Amino acid sequence: MHKVTGRWKLGLALALVTALAWGVLPIPLKLALQGMDAYTITWYRFAVAGVVLAMIMAGTRQLPSLRGLGSRVWWALTIAISGLLGNYLLYLLALDHTSPAIAQVVIQLGPMFFLLGGLLVFKERFSPLQWVGLVALLLGLGLFFNRRLPELVDFSQTTGLGVLLMVGAALVWAAYALAQKQLLKRFGSQQILLLVYIGAIIILLPAADLGSVRDLQPLHAWMLAFSCVNTLIAYGAFAEALEHWEISRVSAVLALTPLVTLGSVWACDRLFPGLLPPEGLNVLSIIGALLVVAGSATCVLSGTRKGNKAAAAVQPPSSPATS
Repeated sequence: MHKVTGRWKLGLALALVTALAWGVLPIPLKLALQGMDAYTITWYRFAVAGVVLAMIMAGTRQLPSLRGLGSRVWWALTIAISGLLGNYLLYLLALDHTSPAIAQVVIQLGPMFFLLGGLLVFKERFSPLQWVGLVALLLGLGLFFNRRLPELVDFSQTTGLGVLLMVGAALVWAAYALAQKQLLKRFGSQQILLLVYIGAIIILLPAADLGSVRDLQPLHAWMLAFSCVNTLIAYGAFAEALEHWEISRVSAVLALTPLVTLGSVWACDRLFPGLLPPEGLNVLSIIGALLVVAGSATCVLSGTRKGNKAAAAVQPPSSPATS
Protein backbone atom coordinates (compact mmCIF):
# COMPACT_ATOMS: atom_id res chain seq x y z
CA MET A 1 0.00 0.00 0.00
CA HIS A 2 1.27 3.48 -0.88
CA LYS A 3 2.60 5.45 2.11
CA VAL A 4 2.25 9.20 2.52
CA THR A 5 5.21 11.51 3.22
CA GLY A 6 3.66 12.90 6.41
CA ARG A 7 3.99 16.55 5.35
CA TRP A 8 0.50 17.33 6.61
CA LYS A 9 0.70 21.12 6.25
CA LEU A 10 1.43 20.80 2.55
CA GLY A 11 -1.28 18.15 2.24
CA LEU A 12 -3.77 20.45 3.98
CA ALA A 13 -2.89 23.37 1.70
CA LEU A 14 -3.27 21.23 -1.42
CA ALA A 15 -6.58 19.83 -0.19
CA LEU A 16 -7.89 23.36 0.40
CA VAL A 17 -6.84 24.39 -3.11
CA THR A 18 -8.71 21.37 -4.49
CA ALA A 19 -11.84 22.14 -2.44
CA LEU A 20 -11.90 25.75 -3.65
CA ALA A 21 -11.31 24.76 -7.27
CA TRP A 22 -13.97 22.04 -7.23
CA GLY A 23 -16.36 24.27 -5.30
CA VAL A 24 -16.48 27.03 -7.91
CA LEU A 25 -16.22 24.74 -10.95
CA PRO A 26 -19.96 23.90 -11.40
CA ILE A 27 -20.73 27.54 -12.16
CA PRO A 28 -18.46 27.94 -15.23
CA LEU A 29 -19.36 24.44 -16.40
CA LYS A 30 -23.07 25.26 -16.21
CA LEU A 31 -22.49 28.38 -18.28
CA ALA A 32 -20.20 26.63 -20.79
CA LEU A 33 -22.94 24.04 -21.41
CA GLN A 34 -25.07 26.84 -22.87
CA GLY A 35 -22.74 27.00 -25.87
CA MET A 36 -21.12 23.56 -26.17
CA ASP A 37 -22.01 19.91 -25.64
CA ALA A 38 -20.68 17.84 -22.75
CA TYR A 39 -18.43 15.61 -24.88
CA THR A 40 -16.61 18.54 -26.47
CA ILE A 41 -16.20 20.41 -23.19
CA THR A 42 -14.76 17.29 -21.60
CA TRP A 43 -12.37 16.70 -24.50
CA TYR A 44 -10.99 20.25 -24.27
CA ARG A 45 -10.61 19.99 -20.49
CA PHE A 46 -8.61 16.78 -20.80
CA ALA A 47 -6.63 18.04 -23.79
CA VAL A 48 -5.51 21.30 -22.21
CA ALA A 49 -4.62 19.63 -18.92
CA GLY A 50 -2.85 16.79 -20.72
CA VAL A 51 -0.75 19.02 -22.98
CA VAL A 52 0.36 21.29 -20.14
CA LEU A 53 1.15 18.39 -17.84
CA ALA A 54 3.04 16.53 -20.60
CA MET A 55 5.19 19.61 -21.26
CA ILE A 56 6.01 19.98 -17.58
CA MET A 57 6.86 16.32 -17.14
CA ALA A 58 8.90 16.19 -20.35
CA GLY A 59 10.92 19.18 -19.12
CA THR A 60 11.62 17.44 -15.83
CA ARG A 61 12.18 14.03 -17.47
CA GLN A 62 9.39 12.40 -15.49
CA LEU A 63 7.28 11.04 -18.32
CA PRO A 64 5.77 7.67 -17.37
CA SER A 65 7.04 4.47 -18.92
CA LEU A 66 4.67 1.65 -19.83
CA ARG A 67 7.37 -0.98 -20.20
CA GLY A 68 7.08 -4.12 -18.15
CA LEU A 69 3.65 -3.42 -16.70
CA GLY A 70 1.80 -6.41 -15.32
CA SER A 71 -1.80 -7.23 -16.09
CA ARG A 72 -2.98 -5.86 -12.73
CA VAL A 73 -1.45 -2.48 -13.46
CA TRP A 74 -3.03 -2.39 -16.91
CA TRP A 75 -6.42 -3.26 -15.40
CA ALA A 76 -6.04 -0.55 -12.76
CA LEU A 77 -5.05 1.96 -15.44
CA THR A 78 -8.04 0.98 -17.60
CA ILE A 79 -10.38 1.43 -14.62
CA ALA A 80 -8.82 4.79 -13.77
CA ILE A 81 -9.24 6.12 -17.32
CA SER A 82 -12.79 4.79 -17.66
CA GLY A 83 -13.76 6.00 -14.20
CA LEU A 84 -12.55 9.57 -14.52
CA LEU A 85 -13.81 9.90 -18.09
CA GLY A 86 -17.22 8.57 -17.09
CA ASN A 87 -17.27 10.87 -14.08
CA TYR A 88 -16.55 13.96 -16.19
CA LEU A 89 -19.21 13.13 -18.76
CA LEU A 90 -21.94 12.07 -16.34
CA TYR A 91 -21.27 15.09 -14.14
CA LEU A 92 -21.73 17.46 -17.08
CA LEU A 93 -24.79 15.64 -18.39
CA ALA A 94 -26.29 15.78 -14.89
CA LEU A 95 -25.37 19.45 -14.48
CA ASP A 96 -27.29 20.19 -17.67
CA HIS A 97 -30.43 18.99 -15.85
CA THR A 98 -29.72 20.33 -12.35
CA SER A 99 -28.17 23.31 -10.58
CA PRO A 100 -24.57 23.75 -9.30
CA ALA A 101 -25.67 23.35 -5.67
CA ILE A 102 -27.57 20.12 -6.34
CA ALA A 103 -24.65 18.75 -8.34
CA GLN A 104 -22.12 19.37 -5.62
CA VAL A 105 -24.26 18.02 -2.79
CA VAL A 106 -25.18 14.78 -4.58
CA ILE A 107 -21.61 14.14 -5.74
CA GLN A 108 -20.71 13.75 -2.06
CA LEU A 109 -21.94 10.19 -2.50
CA GLY A 110 -18.63 9.60 -4.32
CA PRO A 111 -16.58 9.35 -1.12
CA MET A 112 -19.18 7.06 0.39
CA PHE A 113 -19.05 4.73 -2.62
CA PHE A 114 -15.25 4.81 -2.46
CA LEU A 115 -15.35 3.92 1.23
CA LEU A 116 -17.72 1.02 0.59
CA GLY A 117 -15.45 -0.23 -2.18
CA GLY A 118 -12.43 -0.11 0.11
CA LEU A 119 -14.28 -1.91 2.86
CA LEU A 120 -15.27 -4.66 0.45
CA VAL A 121 -11.68 -5.09 -0.71
CA PHE A 122 -10.34 -5.36 2.85
CA LYS A 123 -13.35 -7.22 4.29
CA GLU A 124 -13.89 -4.56 6.96
CA ARG A 125 -17.07 -3.31 8.60
CA PHE A 126 -18.36 0.17 9.32
CA SER A 127 -17.50 1.48 12.76
CA PRO A 128 -20.38 2.91 14.83
CA LEU A 129 -19.31 6.45 13.95
CA GLN A 130 -19.28 5.60 10.26
CA TRP A 131 -22.87 4.40 10.53
CA VAL A 132 -23.71 7.70 12.22
CA GLY A 133 -22.01 9.54 9.37
CA LEU A 134 -23.89 7.54 6.74
CA VAL A 135 -27.23 8.26 8.43
CA ALA A 136 -26.36 11.97 8.68
CA LEU A 137 -25.43 12.08 4.99
CA LEU A 138 -28.64 10.39 3.87
CA LEU A 139 -30.74 12.54 6.22
CA GLY A 140 -28.96 15.62 4.89
CA LEU A 141 -29.80 14.66 1.32
CA GLY A 142 -33.45 14.27 2.30
CA LEU A 143 -33.53 17.69 3.94
CA PHE A 144 -31.66 19.28 1.05
CA PHE A 145 -34.31 18.06 -1.40
CA ASN A 146 -37.25 18.74 0.93
CA ARG A 147 -38.99 20.83 -1.74
CA ARG A 148 -38.20 18.45 -4.58
CA LEU A 149 -38.63 14.94 -3.19
CA PRO A 150 -41.45 14.02 -5.64
CA GLU A 151 -39.25 15.03 -8.57
CA LEU A 152 -36.45 12.67 -7.51
CA VAL A 153 -38.51 9.53 -8.15
CA ASP A 154 -39.72 10.75 -11.54
CA PHE A 155 -36.82 10.36 -13.95
CA SER A 156 -38.81 11.98 -16.73
CA GLN A 157 -38.44 15.25 -14.82
CA THR A 158 -35.30 17.35 -15.20
CA THR A 159 -34.26 17.18 -11.55
CA GLY A 160 -34.87 13.44 -11.18
CA LEU A 161 -32.84 12.58 -14.27
CA GLY A 162 -30.06 14.96 -13.27
CA VAL A 163 -29.77 13.44 -9.79
CA LEU A 164 -29.75 9.90 -11.23
CA LEU A 165 -26.90 10.84 -13.59
CA MET A 166 -25.03 12.50 -10.72
CA VAL A 167 -25.27 9.34 -8.63
CA GLY A 168 -23.72 7.52 -11.58
CA ALA A 169 -20.96 10.13 -11.74
CA ALA A 170 -20.21 9.56 -8.05
CA LEU A 171 -20.10 5.79 -8.53
CA VAL A 172 -17.63 5.78 -11.42
CA TRP A 173 -15.49 8.40 -9.66
CA ALA A 174 -15.16 5.99 -6.72
CA ALA A 175 -13.81 3.37 -9.12
CA TYR A 176 -11.29 5.90 -10.46
CA ALA A 177 -10.15 6.91 -6.97
CA LEU A 178 -9.61 3.30 -5.85
CA ALA A 179 -7.63 2.53 -9.01
CA GLN A 180 -5.61 5.73 -8.70
CA LYS A 181 -4.60 4.91 -5.15
CA GLN A 182 -3.37 1.47 -6.23
CA LEU A 183 -1.48 2.90 -9.22
CA LEU A 184 0.56 5.05 -6.84
CA LYS A 185 2.60 1.90 -6.14
CA ARG A 186 3.89 2.00 -9.74
CA PHE A 187 3.63 5.63 -10.88
CA GLY A 188 3.87 9.09 -9.42
CA SER A 189 0.61 10.98 -8.97
CA GLN A 190 1.19 13.31 -11.93
CA GLN A 191 2.23 10.40 -14.14
CA ILE A 192 -1.10 8.69 -13.42
CA LEU A 193 -2.98 11.84 -14.32
CA LEU A 194 -1.09 12.19 -17.59
CA LEU A 195 -1.87 8.61 -18.60
CA VAL A 196 -5.54 9.12 -17.72
CA TYR A 197 -5.67 12.37 -19.71
CA ILE A 198 -4.09 10.77 -22.79
CA GLY A 199 -6.43 7.80 -22.68
CA ALA A 200 -9.49 10.01 -22.28
CA ILE A 201 -8.41 12.32 -25.13
CA ILE A 202 -8.15 9.37 -27.52
CA ILE A 203 -11.46 7.81 -26.47
CA LEU A 204 -13.43 11.07 -26.68
CA LEU A 205 -12.03 12.32 -29.99
CA PRO A 206 -14.68 10.74 -32.27
CA ALA A 207 -17.54 12.21 -30.22
CA ALA A 208 -16.13 15.73 -29.77
CA ASP A 209 -17.07 18.60 -32.09
CA LEU A 210 -13.79 20.49 -31.87
CA GLY A 211 -14.74 23.13 -34.43
CA SER A 212 -17.66 24.36 -32.33
CA VAL A 213 -15.24 26.36 -30.18
CA ARG A 214 -15.14 28.98 -32.97
CA ASP A 215 -18.86 29.68 -32.54
CA LEU A 216 -18.80 30.28 -28.79
CA GLN A 217 -19.97 33.57 -27.34
CA PRO A 218 -17.25 35.38 -25.34
CA LEU A 219 -18.80 34.40 -21.99
CA HIS A 220 -18.99 30.74 -22.92
CA ALA A 221 -15.43 30.78 -24.30
CA TRP A 222 -14.08 32.28 -21.07
CA MET A 223 -15.98 29.75 -18.99
CA LEU A 224 -14.55 26.90 -21.08
CA ALA A 225 -11.03 28.30 -20.63
CA PHE A 226 -11.54 28.66 -16.89
CA SER A 227 -12.81 25.09 -16.65
CA CYS A 228 -9.74 23.78 -18.49
CA VAL A 229 -7.33 25.59 -16.17
CA ASN A 230 -9.36 24.52 -13.17
CA THR A 231 -9.05 20.88 -14.25
CA LEU A 232 -5.26 21.07 -14.28
CA ILE A 233 -5.02 22.83 -10.91
CA ALA A 234 -7.69 20.86 -9.04
CA TYR A 235 -6.69 17.32 -9.95
CA GLY A 236 -2.99 18.14 -9.78
CA ALA A 237 -3.43 19.45 -6.24
CA PHE A 238 -5.68 16.51 -5.36
CA ALA A 239 -3.19 13.91 -6.53
CA GLU A 240 -0.30 15.63 -4.74
CA ALA A 241 -2.33 15.94 -1.53
CA LEU A 242 -2.64 12.14 -1.48
CA GLU A 243 1.14 11.91 -1.61
CA HIS A 244 1.62 13.95 1.57
CA TRP A 245 -1.45 13.38 3.76
CA GLU A 246 -3.68 10.49 4.76
CA ILE A 247 -6.57 10.06 2.36
CA SER A 248 -9.08 10.30 5.21
CA ARG A 249 -7.76 13.73 6.18
CA VAL A 250 -7.85 14.91 2.57
CA SER A 251 -11.41 13.61 2.34
CA ALA A 252 -12.52 15.54 5.42
CA VAL A 253 -11.25 18.82 3.94
CA LEU A 254 -12.77 18.14 0.52
CA ALA A 255 -16.12 17.38 2.14
CA LEU A 256 -16.40 21.18 2.50
CA THR A 257 -16.71 21.53 -1.29
CA PRO A 258 -20.55 21.84 -1.34
CA LEU A 259 -20.33 24.77 1.07
CA VAL A 260 -17.86 26.48 -1.26
CA THR A 261 -20.34 25.93 -4.10
CA LEU A 262 -23.24 27.36 -2.10
CA GLY A 263 -21.16 30.42 -1.24
CA SER A 264 -20.04 30.82 -4.86
CA VAL A 265 -23.62 30.59 -6.16
CA TRP A 266 -24.75 33.15 -3.60
CA ALA A 267 -21.93 35.53 -4.60
CA CYS A 268 -22.65 35.02 -8.31
CA ASP A 269 -26.32 35.82 -7.76
CA ARG A 270 -25.42 39.02 -5.94
CA LEU A 271 -22.80 40.16 -8.46
CA PHE A 272 -24.51 38.95 -11.65
CA PRO A 273 -28.28 38.66 -11.06
CA GLY A 274 -30.03 36.35 -13.51
CA LEU A 275 -26.85 34.72 -14.80
CA LEU A 276 -27.84 31.38 -13.25
CA PRO A 277 -31.31 29.97 -12.54
CA PRO A 278 -32.34 30.38 -8.87
CA GLU A 279 -31.46 27.46 -6.61
CA GLY A 280 -34.73 27.68 -4.68
CA LEU A 281 -33.13 26.62 -1.38
CA ASN A 282 -34.77 27.17 1.99
CA VAL A 283 -33.49 26.86 5.56
CA LEU A 284 -34.01 23.10 5.59
CA SER A 285 -31.96 22.82 2.39
CA ILE A 286 -29.04 24.65 3.98
CA ILE A 287 -29.26 22.47 7.09
CA GLY A 288 -29.33 19.43 4.82
CA ALA A 289 -26.18 20.56 3.00
CA LEU A 290 -24.41 20.99 6.36
CA LEU A 291 -25.49 17.49 7.40
CA VAL A 292 -24.17 16.05 4.13
CA VAL A 293 -20.79 17.68 4.76
CA ALA A 294 -20.72 16.55 8.40
CA GLY A 295 -21.79 13.01 7.51
CA SER A 296 -19.19 12.67 4.77
CA ALA A 297 -16.39 13.97 7.01
CA THR A 298 -17.47 11.71 9.89
CA CYS A 299 -17.43 8.62 7.69
CA VAL A 300 -13.94 9.17 6.36
CA LEU A 301 -12.37 10.30 9.63
CA SER A 302 -13.89 7.64 11.86
CA GLY A 303 -12.37 4.94 9.66
CA THR A 304 -8.94 5.87 11.05
CA ARG A 305 -9.83 4.75 14.57
CA LYS A 306 -8.25 1.71 16.14
CA GLY A 307 -9.76 -1.52 14.90
CA ASN A 308 -10.42 -0.27 11.37
CA LYS A 309 -6.89 0.23 10.08
CA ALA A 310 -7.44 -1.53 6.78
CA ALA A 311 -10.42 0.62 5.98
CA ALA A 312 -8.49 3.72 6.98
CA ALA A 313 -5.89 2.92 4.38
CA VAL A 314 -8.42 3.37 1.60
CA GLN A 315 -10.55 6.21 2.89
CA PRO A 316 -12.03 8.20 0.00
CA PRO A 317 -11.08 11.65 -1.08
CA SER A 318 -14.17 13.73 -1.78
CA SER A 319 -14.88 14.91 -5.26
CA PRO A 320 -16.98 16.90 -7.41
CA ALA A 321 -15.81 14.94 -9.47
CA THR A 322 -16.30 17.77 -10.40
CA SER A 323 -15.19 16.89 -12.48
